[in-house]
Amino acid sequence: MTAQASRLPIGGILYLILAFLLGAYFTFAAVQGDYGVFRQVQIRSEAETLRVERDRLYEELGRISNLTARLSDRYLDVDLLDERVRDVLGYVRPDEIVIR
Repeated sequence: MTAQASRLPIGGILYLILAFLLGAYFTFAAVQGDYGVFRQVQIRSEAETLRVERDRLYEELGRISNLTARLSDRYLDVDLLDERVRDVLGYVRPDEIVIR
């Protein structure tokens, strides 16, 4: 045996270690990184939560728009006006009894 045949191939081992470390890094980045799998799941969950909140706000906007339109000059809902006057100003008709 010669001295060269018994030596370990240090360059090959370093190359394999470097390739393994790079592979581990990119795998970790693909799972945990800013654009990784876990972040995508989190973004989808946040998007669904925001969609539900948006739908709730649209419904509330529609309700408020309806009440506003019913109190406008073009269309006056007497019952709604009576309800608001009683609630805001505390008015009572003479034939009513107030219980507190």
